[in-house]
Amino acid sequence: MTGSSTDIETSVTPSNPTVLPSREYAAFLFDMDGTILTSIKSAERVWSAWALRHGLDPVAFVPTVHGKRTEDTIRKLGLPGVDPVAEALGIALAEIEDVGDIEEIRGVGRFLASLPTDRWAIVTSASRPLATARIAAAGLPLPPLLVSAEDVKHGKPAPDPFLLGAQKLGVNPQDCLVFEDTPIGLAAAEAAGMDSVVVTATHTHPVETRSAPVPDYADLVAVRLDNGMLKVQRKIGH
Repeated sequence: MTGSSTDIETSVTPSNPTVLPSREYAAFLFDMDGTILTSIKSAERVWSAWALRHGLDPVAFVPTVHGKRTEDTIRKLGLPGVDPVAEALGIALAEIEDVGDIEEIRGVGRFLASLPTDRWAIVTSASRPLATARIAAAGLPLPPLLVSAEDVKHGKPAPDPFLLGAQKLGVNPQDCLVFEDTPIGLAAAEAAGMDSVVVTATHTHPVETRSAPVPDYADLVAVRLDNGMLKVQRKIGH
């Protein structure tokens, strides 16, 4: 699984707002790849090699894997004699070995450290071993709560991963703000009834969504209100 966006398209109704959501939230939910860290080079090396072994054109195929669970991507291909579960495991192991150039999205370490530990989670389409390997490679702390590919029957764009994140944090779905980078993830957040912010750090083309875009976290601050709720704001003067 990769999750970052290269030449990604969107089915989300466009409007391109620039103003961040102004309401209060009980918790923040973060996608991983492309949202808190960048793993494009690693993922595309592994997926390109896999595509070539199976007679696929990497240039056409690799951009289609972003944001989805590896097993779901392989199963959808319907390749004869290919076991999606076994292939997904092999890809995950290869990706775990290839983490040398993974980096955090600018400012995210500070932003996450400012949040109450029981009010945020990472919700990723990656497997748990791959997620923990990439988070460590990016120099980020393991999250207090991690929802990974194994935890749900239906991955993004189904709402299940984000709904499970809200449930495990003990908050209502509509009181969660999602940080995502792909249309698939944004669609999952919308299906879960959650507001979202789109992180564009790894985008190579503009993506039209109903979510306010942020290039990274360098100019963002999380504000904890007296009632315990959270808000996200841009730094004064930005």
